[in-house]
Amino acid sequence: MSVRDRDGVDSLAREPPGIGADSRSMALASGHDLAGPRPRRTRPSHHPADSALHDKALEIHARLCPVYGCPIPYFHSLDPLSELVSSLLSHRTRNADSGRAFKALRARYPDWAAMRDAPVAEIEATIAGVTWPELKAPRIQAVLRAIAEHQGALSLDFLKDLSVEEARAWLEAIPGIGPKTSAAVLSFSLLRMPALPVDSHHHRVAQRTGLIGPKVDVGPSHPILRAQLPADWSAQALYDNHEILMLHGQAICHPRAPACATCLLLDLCPTGQARMGGSGAA
Repeated sequence: MSVRDRDGVDSLAREPPGIGADSRSMALASGHDLAGPRPRRTRPSHHPADSALHDKALEIHARLCPVYGCPIPYFHSLDPLSELVSSLLSHRTRNADSGRAFKALRARYPDWAAMRDAPVAEIEATIAGVTWPELKAPRIQAVLRAIAEHQGALSLDFLKDLSVEEARAWLEAIPGIGPKTSAAVLSFSLLRMPALPVDSHHHRVAQRTGLIGPKVDVGPSHPILRAQLPADWSAQALYDNHEILMLHGQAICHPRAPACATCLLLDLCPTGQARMGGSGAA
């Protein structure tokens, strides 16, 4: 088993109470990676970081790395297109369930072109274990068609010749791909590019420690948190940063009832200090 908890649930995956089939499309259109078409945009090339937040981000990294064992082994060794499919399956879904769905697709279809051209009902049945397969099946097919249309081939290997900013902008121009997915494709796949993904656990730790504001959502947090880390950090270092904050969110900084009394970041965490009655001591 890898260091990452592959059976964990991204807290964004929890369906809001009372949400029904009629409102699912609206929920996904609210800014998550499965949202429908949206205008093309250019990713800002620079997002200045406050020096105090830069120092805090480095201190958090320095404290958590020995605990969670940096350098952390990569949990995937997939080509970038396969990583994209895996990431799209994982939205709002337990990792174990999305992993089974990915393996089922690989077993059923000889390549992603065959999946792209398969009947959508067949794909939906194959990935029935994920959350909202009726939305993901046509969306993944649409993403694959868009890649082939724009690139002339069903491959993302060309991204290796682009800068991280260019590669993320190219991916995010495709409806259905957002910041979290674009960063995951570049970082987790065999491209091993220096991009910083942010999932809900990572985001929660960053928000509670004050690295980002209380109203900054997961998507917009990506350039802010990346700018707080050294520009010359390697892909491994950025991957480690994501993993240790994610793992800390799973192990200590729980969505409900975080274990603040045992957290080694307590003196850096305004939220934890408030919960503990203003004390910075564990």
